[in-house]
Amino acid sequence: MKIRVATLAFLIALATAIPVHAAPSLQDVRDKVRALQEEAASAGEAAQQAQVELNKLTGTLASVQKAADADAKTVSQFQKSLGSIAREQYKTGGFSKSLELLFSTDPKLFLLSEGSLEAVTKKQAIQMRKYTVAKQRLTATTAVVSDKLALVKKAQAKYAAQKKAAESKLAAAQALLASLTKAERERLAALIDSQENADQAASLAEVAKLNLGSGRGAIALRFAIKQIGDRYVFGAAGPTLWDCSGLTMRAFQAAGVSLPHSAAAQSGYGKSIPFNKLQPGDLVFFGKHHYISHVGIYIGSGRMVNAPRPGARVKVEGFSGSFGSLAFYGARRI
Repeated sequence: MKIRVATLAFLIALATAIPVHAAPSLQDVRDKVRALQEEAASAGEAAQQAQVELNKLTGTLASVQKAADADAKTVSQFQKSLGSIAREQYKTGGFSKSLELLFSTDPKLFLLSEGSLEAVTKKQAIQMRKYTVAKQRLTATTAVVSDKLALVKKAQAKYAAQKKAAESKLAAAQALLASLTKAERERLAALIDSQENADQAASLAEVAKLNLGSGRGAIALRFAIKQIGDRYVFGAAGPTLWDCSGLTMRAFQAAGVSLPHSAAAQSGYGKSIPFNKLQPGDLVFFGKHHYISHVGIYIGSGRMVNAPRPGARVKVEGFSGSFGSLAFYGARRI
């Protein structure tokens, strides 16, 4: 009997000693999901920047390849011309030492050799020089093509890695949501929708009071304001779905300015503006670890229109030295 009592007392003591972890609240889950969505948005912008770099390199590669093709055609034409010269030599008495050397592995060495040009006519010598120059140019452009192709492959790998990182963060957010019961997911969805609806209403009320004026920035801002309430989708650039740089790209396109689909790339356009000199229509940039990963359009009073992250809508939000987990990285007036 004493053993049973002692055992029971031990089990009770053990049970009370083991910490009991409460299940995370819906607010905790929401905060974690939001953090993952913000990380996904940052990775998505890195993918967009990689895509911009890839497009630029692909265009350069195409241009260089075109030049290489033209050089190859020129070399082929000179080879045909020199072939005609060789046939003429054959008809008039066979190949001279000059033309035998002409088709050696390095015609340039032959052309520079003492007295070599005396064995051919002036016209033939000119053709031979042109052939040598064209062959050298073809060799150079072929090397450039090879270098650019390597850079393109590197950019492709970078884009794929950043895209995979964004998708991984979104998958982690989805897995976290999937761990909830159906009832919990429905309550959380209702909570998020309620907040987004409230943000949308507040954003529309705020921008209704603005006096936007004129100019490129004002035109871009008007465009962005019209998209309030549209949903964020990675890589989207309208007409009803947006990511942050897709929204700003189309907004300034409406103002007649062509910007790339990347926050980091857009930060290289226009004129740098200090924080205390911001005006409505300026682009404002945010990031971390020395990398820009978010952009919005300033409306005044420390506020901006932006497409913030997956699961959110285009809205007006405030910032100061930071925006969420991202630091303010500067502004540009386009």
